[in-house]
Amino acid sequence: MKKAKNNEGTLVEIITIGDEILIGQIVDTNSAWMGQELNKEGFQIFQITTVPDDEKQIMEAVDMAFKRAEIVLVTGGLGPTKDDITKQTLCKYFHTKLVFNQGVIDTINELFVNRPFVLNELTYGQANVPEGATIIQNKRGTAPVTWFDKGEKVLVSMPGVPYEMKWIMSNEIMPRLKERFHTPSLLHKTVLVYGIPESSLAIKLTDWENELPAFIKLAYLPSPGLVKLRMTGFLPDRKELVNAIGEQLTSLRSILGAAILAEEDIPVEVLIGNLLKEKHLMLATAESCTGGNIAHKITSVAGSSTYFKGGVVAYSNEVKQNLLGVSPSTLEEFGAVSQEVVEEMAKGALLKLKADIAVSVSGIAGPDGGTEEKPVGTVWICVCTKKYTISRRFQFGALRTVNIERSTLAAFALIKEVIEK
Repeated sequence: MKKAKNNEGTLVEIITIGDEILIGQIVDTNSAWMGQELNKEGFQIFQITTVPDDEKQIMEAVDMAFKRAEIVLVTGGLGPTKDDITKQTLCKYFHTKLVFNQGVIDTINELFVNRPFVLNELTYGQANVPEGATIIQNKRGTAPVTWFDKGEKVLVSMPGVPYEMKWIMSNEIMPRLKERFHTPSLLHKTVLVYGIPESSLAIKLTDWENELPAFIKLAYLPSPGLVKLRMTGFLPDRKELVNAIGEQLTSLRSILGAAILAEEDIPVEVLIGNLLKEKHLMLATAESCTGGNIAHKITSVAGSSTYFKGGVVAYSNEVKQNLLGVSPSTLEEFGAVSQEVVEEMAKGALLKLKADIAVSVSGIAGPDGGTEEKPVGTVWICVCTKKYTISRRFQFGALRTVNIERSTLAAFALIKEVIEK
């Protein structure tokens, strides 16, 4: 059996075929899904290539892929119509021809026994398959899978319909690849770091990163207000790998401390929901500049009714006063974007919605509305319980959508801080 040549796993290249992908008519979700699933099993994705329904370009892509990778996975272009040319092109590449396969006909008849109108000469034409290839029946569609051996390397051609491809990969292709290619153990560990920009984080972690073992790679995945640090390790011995990643995580904790929001790749709203459930707390929200985005994120998680009471989008001062009990004199003296107002908003939400913990946000999302004292991007956030009240001022940027997302993230981070007090 073929074994991985190095600790980084067997190299795989994915080729997606179709004009519709290149012109943006559909989004290629196949490659992302295959990449995730293959990576879990220790396979290393070397490259993803998209080419049109063109014989010359398909053949060139396959030829280049074989020079780079040991496994080439192809999706798309296997339909029964004239614009689908993958099967014919692969025949030309492997110097073979199409031959009739009764097993494909039997599978098609079984699949569409209650839908005879689907069966016609084009559908049955799917039974013409490349001679010499291993034919794997598609139990979810009409186009069979073709597996070509090229020395110690393989090419697998699969339909591009996502639900067909996923079933085939999970039930047919992945087990065969795992049997054919032995891969080392792979482990990912993702840490969510809040409040430290990517460049500053990289400087802070310079010594730690330089001391990482050669078999552990580090990636920085930044988004507004958050950086995901992903450690990826490859070793033949899984126990040794787990211990090594654990040691690096311990060191990372000592460097970053409270800046670590989570030690898993998890949406922050799920993290907060889990904490609320664990502590048996009910959350309420009072939002101005975020326009309900915090409540939206919270309620996007199934089961959030067990820890979310409700929220008020208090965009106008009138709503802040009438629904949350913010004092008119507080608004007049300090303005809507102030520590005093967000604290009254949070306390009002806590009281009115009978919650255990409340978060409030008021700010200037932009692009206009800022002043010299309170420029665009100024945001005040408060989290309170019956025992604690914490409020902080943040200064974000000039982009409205980014300010809303960063305000939401900052609110979640402050909620976590209060819950863990």
